[in-house]
Amino acid sequence: MSLPAQAQAWFDTVLPVPGIETIAKPREVERLWRGFMTARVVLGLGLLLFQSVIYAIGVARDNRLILICAVYCVLAFAMRVWARPRQAGKAFNAQWIAIGGVDILAFVVLQIAQGSAINYAPLFVLPVLMVAVLGSLLLAMAGAACVTLLLFFHAAWLSFLIPFDTVTHFLQAALTGAGCFAIAFLANQIAIRLADVELLAQRSQLAERTQRQVNELVIESLTDGILVLDAHSVVRAANPAARHLLGAEHTLGVTSFNLAELAVWQELVDLMTLSFSDRTPRQADVTIRHIGEGPRRVRVRTQLTATPGDDDETLCVMFMQDQREMEARMRADKLASMGRMSAAVAHEIRNPLAAIAQANALLDEDLKEPRHKQLTQMVQQNAKRLEKIVEEVLDISRVQQNESAVTSSVLGLSNEVEKICHDWRQQTPIGQRLLLALPPRSILIRFEPEHLRRLLVNLLDNALRHSTDKIGAIEVSVSTTVSGQAALRVWSNGQQMDQSVERHLFEPFFSSESRSTGLGLYICRELCEKQGASIAYLRTSRQGSNGLVDGNEFLVTFQAPER
Repeated sequence: MSLPAQAQAWFDTVLPVPGIETIAKPREVERLWRGFMTARVVLGLGLLLFQSVIYAIGVARDNRLILICAVYCVLAFAMRVWARPRQAGKAFNAQWIAIGGVDILAFVVLQIAQGSAINYAPLFVLPVLMVAVLGSLLLAMAGAACVTLLLFFHAAWLSFLIPFDTVTHFLQAALTGAGCFAIAFLANQIAIRLADVELLAQRSQLAERTQRQVNELVIESLTDGILVLDAHSVVRAANPAARHLLGAEHTLGVTSFNLAELAVWQELVDLMTLSFSDRTPRQADVTIRHIGEGPRRVRVRTQLTATPGDDDETLCVMFMQDQREMEARMRADKLASMGRMSAAVAHEIRNPLAAIAQANALLDEDLKEPRHKQLTQMVQQNAKRLEKIVEEVLDISRVQQNESAVTSSVLGLSNEVEKICHDWRQQTPIGQRLLLALPPRSILIRFEPEHLRRLLVNLLDNALRHSTDKIGAIEVSVSTTVSGQAALRVWSNGQQMDQSVERHLFEPFFSSESRSTGLGLYICRELCEKQGASIAYLRTSRQGSNGLVDGNEFLVTFQAPER
């Protein structure tokens, strides 16, 4: 994934980066310094071997030259091993004076001792080159000037000894000095250019590393899942959102895994196979169903990476969006205005409704005839029904208004469920129809207590409306899912829902009954989403006295408390 061109400009501009020169440049200086020190050692060994050979064959009779070369070789080796790399800077320091002095002194002695038989002038290029590369231009010119003066002094000495070749000696010194100046200037300029190129390369690497880190951070924090797969269904990379949508929490510590290892991911594998076969992007809605968990509906888009000439390295990138989040955003947009209008209407209805109920109660006290009493009871029943509708509409308004102020507490799920079911059983005479299956050790969750009560009471009321009168027709259980999340299940032995009803189950104002507002399950879902939980509908079976009994189950998975 790459950033847009505008974002790339943030890193492409070459600006001074604090610390990059002080960190990277000494490493390069050290490398060059050790290279020159090694060259001095090799040169010393070469001179020692050369002097030994010419002495052995009788060309030279002075064995002191071998001693001079041996001393120079030992000093060069000692400097290579024990001296610390140090840049020349704008002025010579003691270490650089020692290095240059040893080189120049050794070459001068060799030149004088050999006389005019062998010309050692080209060796003076080494100290000049060292200063030009590791120092400033001024020092490079100064080093070349020192070498040129020494060459002229040597030419003067030779002219004193051999007066007839004065012009030749001075001309040779002048040409060698000019060459030193030229080498000093060119080497210094090349070194500066190479240093600039290297600095630019380091800045580019820093920009690339920064951009890569930003890309990785963006991908990691995306709410949409991103999967990168090869042609063998092996997941090369997956951000946390994708692992969550896959239900692959057990693979969090795994760098890569095979998407074909679980049957619940087969639809994703099929979509990837189609993308590879026709080499075109694909889009589909996929449902991932893990055992004991609600279905996860995911919208998936595929895109193949462009790798011309090498199909084996072509990767498939999957962009995954949770349908629940998409639908939630759509619902929020559609219901925002309707919610405000409904709340306003409910507030306006509430006061006249209270007056009607009070007037009906006063009228009932003065009536004696059964027929008139029956009419007031009808008014009372319908007034209560209207009051319940108003309360449900206002519940939606309260949930929306308190969205930013939602607080949660750490609760023991089993204990809270047992209290709520006990209170609900006291208010609703249901006999033995309700069964509880709670673990002895309470599972901790993060949820607001009053919201949990409203959630469970709504689910129990819904189960009561659609269950039979048999013993154990409603069952409330607490457990943990395969991913370790706490789960609350409310099961009832009602008839299977039509697909048209199931599709709109959690939408507001949708109900299969004419006397229901269709707000109960919608409020349950809103309460769950505000607390980081999720609710889903399943058609499952329970063990009854006469075998397995099919029924409707609502599964609520909670957010674990932070440790």
